Formats: sequence, structure tokens, C-alpha cells
Amino acid sequence: MSNKVKSTKEDKKMFRELFLSSFVLEASYNYERQQGLGFAVGMWPAIKRFYKTKEERAEALQRHLAIFNITPHLAPTVTGVATAMELKASQDESFDREAINSIKVGLMGPLSGIGDSIFWGTLRVITVGIGVSLAKDGNVLGPLLFLLLYNIPHLLVRYYGLVFGYKFGTSLISSASESGLITKMSKAATIVGLTVIGAMTASMVRMKTALAGNFGGVEFELQTYLDQIFPLLLPLAYTLFMFWLLKKNQKPTMLLFTTIAIGIAGVLIGVL
Repeated sequence: MSNKVKSTKEDKKMFRELFLSSFVLEASYNYERQQGLGFAVGMWPAIKRFYKTKEERAEALQRHLAIFNITPHLAPTVTGVATAMELKASQDESFDREAINSIKVGLMGPLSGIGDSIFWGTLRVITVGIGVSLAKDGNVLGPLLFLLLYNIPHLLVRYYGLVFGYKFGTSLISSASESGLITKMSKAATIVGLTVIGAMTASMVRMKTALAGNFGGVEFELQTYLDQIFPLLLPLAYTLFMFWLLKKNQKPTMLLFTTIAIGIAGVLIGVL
């Protein structure tokens, strides 16, 4: 698949605007949408350019308010792909707009794995080591060198990741619009996204029961038997309960307070 899509003067202006707006990604991080609001604001230069009416712009912004979380350094790459898809959506009424979020969700997991390893796990450690080794001797170049060594690769990846994402998305759409590849990729991305969310649920949701008793001199702990029959059954059941509440149009904030209340009540009565 060719990525040789020429950038016009207007494209380069849009890249600069998207690049600058990408720095607000985590300015409003929250439990409900995580980086969703920041991503939507980061998409505004493209949305403003592609859509002419207030209603179309509002619909596009609403689309990008969905939950999103990624290593910030690689977020512009996803912005580039989403920008190319928004361009197509603005030109073609029949374009599947749901595919935009599916592709975003599918990309954020793999790219976060790469970004966390490179930037948080490797580059940060190396550059801090270099900076601290100079700073501990009173050399003012320590912090300056750290900032330069860390942020030069960071800023290059941000800008050229954005350009690559846009050209990749443009090439993808132009070659796959009639072959159904977008639909297949959307489906594959949805599967990957659900797998990532499932893994996050299994690793991050903690719930155990403290119910126990003594029956005829035999100690009985319910959690031990549950772990033998169906490990992580309670976290799964609670996650499905939260999903059911969401399907009933309950607000995530209400789910958060419900979880706190259940946790406190469960501990007080000795169930959790």
C-alpha cells in the first residue's frame, strides 16, 4: 500500500494546527472519558476545516468524545488516521462513521504498548540518568540536556507520526473504499479493542468475598471455592453489572458512586 500522498500547503497548515492542539490531550483527563475530551479538542482544526455547518461539527466532536487512552507521544498518529477518515466522511454521506472510533480503539492498545516501552520505559530512564549524572555535580547542563535528549525525539515522533497517520489513512481509504477493507479493518479493530478492554478488566477490577464459616469443624471460605470453579468470577459479574447499568443510560459518575457505596457497605457487613 503506497503512502506517497502529497501534502498541499493547506495540509501542512492543518498539520501544524493539529500538532499544537495535540498538547491538550491530557488537560482534562477524567475517569469517565480519560483522554476523550482532549482528543476531541485536538481534532478541532480538522473538524473546523472539513465540516461547514454547526450541526456537522457538533456531531464530529461528539464522535471523538468517546473514551480514549494512549501514550501521549503517539496520540497524533491516531489523530492523523482519524483526520483522514473524517475527510472522507465529510465528502461521502455513505461512509461508515462508526468505523472511525473502531479504528481509534483498535490503534490505541498496540500503539500504547510501543509508546510506553520506548518513551516511559527506555528513553526517559536513559535521559534522566544522563541528566542526573551531570546535575549531581552541580552542572547546570544536566536538566537542560535531559530536556533536549527527551523532547527532540518526542516532538519529532509527534509531528511525523501525525503526518504518517494522515497519509496512511488517506492511502487506506482511497484503495479500500470499494474493496470492503475498511469494514474488515473496523471489525478487526473492534475485536482487538474488546480484547484489550477485557484484559484491562481482568487485571484492574478487584473483588473478593470475605464470606466464610465453620460447618461441623470444617472451615469454609467461599472465595477459595469460587477461585477453583471460576477464577475472577466476581470481577466479571461486577463488570457485567456496570455494563448493564450503562445500557440503562446511567451516568458513569453514578456508577462510580455506586461502586464506592457497594464497597463500603460490603466491608461493613462482612461480605467483601
